[in-house]
Amino acid sequence: MYSEPRELSYSLAINEAIRQAMAADASVMLLGQGVKSPWYVGNTAKGLLDDFGPLRVIDTPVSENAVTGAGVGAALAGMRPVVVHPRMDFMLYAMDPIVNQAANWHYMSGGRLSVPVVFWGIINRGNEQGAQHSQAIFSMFCHVPGLKVVAPSRPVEAKGLMMAAIRDDNPVLFVDERSLYPSVEPVDVAPYETPIGKAQIRRHGTDATLIAYSAGVPAALAAAERLHLDGIDVTVVDLRTLKPLDMDTVGRAVERTGRVVVLDTCWKSFGLGGEILASLAESGVQLTVPPVRLALPDAPAPATRSLEAGYFITQQQITDAVRRVATTDRREYLGMER
Repeated sequence: MYSEPRELSYSLAINEAIRQAMAADASVMLLGQGVKSPWYVGNTAKGLLDDFGPLRVIDTPVSENAVTGAGVGAALAGMRPVVVHPRMDFMLYAMDPIVNQAANWHYMSGGRLSVPVVFWGIINRGNEQGAQHSQAIFSMFCHVPGLKVVAPSRPVEAKGLMMAAIRDDNPVLFVDERSLYPSVEPVDVAPYETPIGKAQIRRHGTDATLIAYSAGVPAALAAAERLHLDGIDVTVVDLRTLKPLDMDTVGRAVERTGRVVVLDTCWKSFGLGGEILASLAESGVQLTVPPVRLALPDAPAPATRSLEAGYFITQQQITDAVRRVATTDRREYLGMER
């Protein structure tokens, strides 16, 4: 499908998507804090200011509400802005233009107006950043009608989903995990889109299904490889899009194994993991044993490495959870004698 692949990092795949979109369409623009500073956005905006100038690559003051509102207004006026938030935590300042304005204008105008804006939120986890600089709050936005939410896990989808988000006529939240920036894989040189709303089976297995997204996917695949050495074959589903969820792909994957673990890198209560499991129950998917949700505890992120070790989900926790689900005997679950 893709031509001329070559090795490209996750961060530079985002950069290439924005560059190609801007080159192809003069209405595409980038604005936000630190778009000319590696300290803010890494190398994801590298060279864009030099190539497209300060009228289309706008380094803004620290005012999330005003900057996001300007992006929504520009979208209503015919532009296709990408609004970057180097810390997703502070998108909370922009809830009004995102939730009240961008998500509603198409409906409130009877379909006459579109708001083709990308809200690009960067998550920085760990490294003693504490409760106000490492939060993954995107599940809040998944609750809002009128918003789409995408969460790529690797460079191929980082480019394809950013391109699809920019070209979409509706507002899209692009979830960007900074921990993925060093990951590298072959990525096509030519522009392409990864379809929004379509999950992908990254690994096929028969003993259990592990559902993940964004930075959880590499951890899920590593756990599956480790379990394979023990004779346990795991299906890994990469959601790619969180809103709308591709429950058809998820449901078929879970039906094949009858056992499921959801890896949710947000807080547990009222989160994506619960939504996925509720949707599976409503669709009538039959489970052999009870499902397991792996998620962050309902507590703010700590600011010391020793406490972070007990807060963030570990590779061992994922492996143990899947092994438990995959090896539990149904008769044991029902309380029957063997």
